[in-house]
Amino acid sequence: MIEGARILVTGATGRVAFPIARRLAAAGNEVFGAARFSDPAGEERLRGVGVAPLRFELGRDDESTLPDADYVFHAGAALNLPPTEWEWQFEVNVQATARLLRRYADARGFVLCSTGSQYAFQDRPLREDDPPGVHLGPYSVSKTAAEQVVQLLSREQASPCTIIRVFSTYGPEGGTPIDRIERMLAGKEIPLHKDAPNMYTPIHEDDYVALGIRALEVGESPPVVTNYAGSEPVSAEDYLAFAGQMLGVTPRIAYREDAWWPIAADVTRMHEVLGVCKVLWRVGIMQSLAARHPELDLPEVEV
Repeated sequence: MIEGARILVTGATGRVAFPIARRLAAAGNEVFGAARFSDPAGEERLRGVGVAPLRFELGRDDESTLPDADYVFHAGAALNLPPTEWEWQFEVNVQATARLLRRYADARGFVLCSTGSQYAFQDRPLREDDPPGVHLGPYSVSKTAAEQVVQLLSREQASPCTIIRVFSTYGPEGGTPIDRIERMLAGKEIPLHKDAPNMYTPIHEDDYVALGIRALEVGESPPVVTNYAGSEPVSAEDYLAFAGQMLGVTPRIAYREDAWWPIAADVTRMHEVLGVCKVLWRVGIMQSLAARHPELDLPEVEV
């Protein structure tokens, strides 16, 4: 665990960044949480866990105004934009990333949160040397471009960097597995890709926090590139069936050709550079549901 450092976390109100910022602050670091704060409650939430909120919009604000920092965890990004706004998405995800890394050229560690959706489809777990592709439209392409910017600047500046390709994260903050289970609880259909089973490698909050902080420590020039996912593969069908059994609900799965194809990570490299996940998916899902739904009488999970 990093202690006594100044750390900038971008996208600090997000599902990945918030619990990482919280853990770093609890360890005695001075943590700055940068975000747009489209929800005003986000500032107070950061203050409540010892993180200094910093109103900053990537792509619009001047990076030279940001405070000095020893480490940067860069999770801020433009997500879920319509394809017509691809230029703005590239401005935020690519060009602002370049300016941020230039601003922090001398940082002891710089982490770029990339995405597992930047891979081309493979009918097997995805490896770091697999080619890029388009899974989520311009967003996927912008993250591939951001990786290349970090590769270039890391070499030119001798900046120690780590690129983590984020797969399916989940926990009390939500995430795709939890979102699907919430749909099941609401009696809604859950769209899955027609080529079953839909295999994933979901990573629980406890693990993605620990491994995310480790990513700050292992940066190199040229960058370390690694998948960032759970150590235990599971299909969406299996975790929905498990949660349904625990909750007394039957999942209504709708197999569709236009549903997102599943992405699962080969975590061999991750185990070498970041470590092994500790939370089993059955335990993680039940812990997450208990945190989000204290009103439910959930059974104990047998491991």
